Amino acid sequence: MTASMTHVIGVDLGGTKTAAGVVSPAGVVLMSETIPTLNLAGGDAILDATAALIAGLVERAADAGISVSGVGVGSAGVIDAVVGSVVSATDAIHGWAGTALVSGLSSRLSLAPSMMRAINDVHAHALGEAWLGAAAGSSSSLMVAFGTGVGGSFVLNGAPVLGHRFVGGHVGHFASAYASFDGSPLPCVCGGSGHVEAIASGPALYESFLRFGGSAVEALDTRGVFALAASAADAFDGGAATASADSRAAALRAIEVGAAAAGQAVGGLINVLDPETVVISGGLADAGELWWKPMEFALRQELLAPLVSVPVVRARLGNTAAIVGAAKLVLK
Repeated sequence: MTASMTHVIGVDLGGTKTAAGVVSPAGVVLMSETIPTLNLAGGDAILDATAALIAGLVERAADAGISVSGVGVGSAGVIDAVVGSVVSATDAIHGWAGTALVSGLSSRLSLAPSMMRAINDVHAHALGEAWLGAAAGSSSSLMVAFGTGVGGSFVLNGAPVLGHRFVGGHVGHFASAYASFDGSPLPCVCGGSGHVEAIASGPALYESFLRFGGSAVEALDTRGVFALAASAADAFDGGAATASADSRAAALRAIEVGAAAAGQAVGGLINVLDPETVVISGGLADAGELWWKPMEFALRQELLAPLVSVPVVRARLGNTAAIVGAAKLVLK
């Protein structure tokens, strides 16, 4: 039973939900649980709920004869990975900035702070993919996620590059040639404008659809835009007749522009970083060929000659990626 000492808990703490799992030394998630993140209740309430989630898993593990020796957390926000605190965070989680994540959880769990580590959730996700997912075996990998926001991580020799101020990986926040409309740069959630995230995220794709003349009645959200575009792609199938031609055209154009912006951004990052493997993840990466094809085409157009054969692959681990990556932080 001594080998069981090295099992750890990985936590993926996001703006809407928090998932945690008991992870073996080989990276297998043996048992897991998910709770809603109390994103309006403040840092203390979130720490209370997360500690309870972890304690419940420790107990379940003990019942199965498994002891847990550490906890790794991948959290939304800019995370100081040295002291384990939240440097800054968006409005997605109210009162999260300034939260002492590691010391707060370790005191609630009576676990030594040395047995716990925390990093940003996208870095945790990328670390999982680099260890056991789409970039397994690569000496370096760039992961970019396109979903509610745009985030990324560059994993080098098994460790994510966090940056001097822990802001490394904010790949949604540099200029995109696509992020303007009628000559004005589009506002970005970060307070800047004309950024990649303002045109290439899921919500931005929906905003583009409306700007291009799509009807909010015919598509209520980004998923609806993809459904309209799919119906336009096979318009000979009578089912498409229910949606207006204007909305179908707007849906196709919004996806094409968002995908092209995404691809151009990733291509530029590849030119800068020259990773062995590139992993694309997030809700848009999972939306199918309608987004993937124009994204990869724009990406390839951008590449310098020696980089043309760089592998660009979809993320493989799905919802467990960040749990596995966070666990890797504390697995000996």
